[in-house]
Amino acid sequence: MMQRLAVIGDPVGHSLSPQIHMTWIDAQGRKASYESIRVPRGETAAALADFSRKKFRGLNVTLPHKEAVLETVIDTSPAVAAIGAANTLTRNTDGSWRADNTDAPGLMAALRRAGIGDVSDKTVLVLGAGGAARAALYALDRGRANLIVLNRTVEKAGKVIGACCRRSHRFGPLEDLALHAVKADFIINTTSAGHGGEFLDLPEGKGRLFFEMSYGAPAKAQLAQARRMDWIAEDGLGMLVCQAAESFAIWFDCALPDVEIALEACRETLKLNE
Repeated sequence: MMQRLAVIGDPVGHSLSPQIHMTWIDAQGRKASYESIRVPRGETAAALADFSRKKFRGLNVTLPHKEAVLETVIDTSPAVAAIGAANTLTRNTDGSWRADNTDAPGLMAALRRAGIGDVSDKTVLVLGAGGAARAALYALDRGRANLIVLNRTVEKAGKVIGACCRRSHRFGPLEDLALHAVKADFIINTTSAGHGGEFLDLPEGKGRLFFEMSYGAPAKAQLAQARRMDWIAEDGLGMLVCQAAESFAIWFDCALPDVEIALEACRETLKLNE
């Protein structure tokens, strides 16, 4: 029987998820399909009921539905409960959905690819306190990293630490970036500061890692500035593919698929779209 999978969001046409998952489906010879489906804001619950009736095996969830799905789904993983958002849904035998968040393991796998194999006792500077930061804080806190969260709204940084972390961590205003960057083992940027061609000013990197959560055109200005300042700059495409691999393994109850072949396919697509 053909297994149906999809990514839902609004907008969703730009998503690389169909290419990523179809690369693995084709490579493994699976009877499955993966598509992108626009679900307008406010129609999440009705859409999930429809996907269940149509017997979709699983869904990836992107904006604006990552939090909205939790109003319908009651079977959730501990990561979803702490992060407050889901990016992977799997249909149960009774037609209900189980919610997972694969962003946290996806980030840790991407960091390993970038040469950070163990975050224990490392000082990690996290920029931003929005949705993208929550999964990062959840993963890094449980990896025993020492976190410093900087955000334009300082109060929000404190609240997101309290929601996503088991331990206490430092936080402050984004204006203190240069002050804290000097002491950090590496930086993770979850803000959209560089998406309009501008960028956050970084001090000298001295060969340390600057991990930019975004990828493609929105990440170009920030990555270029980081490299000028002697940071090893990595974009978030590796994390996108790594978290997708976690979803794939959940749906098919299998080992993680080959990240490299999907990553290469995505890089080629992004080059063609430049």
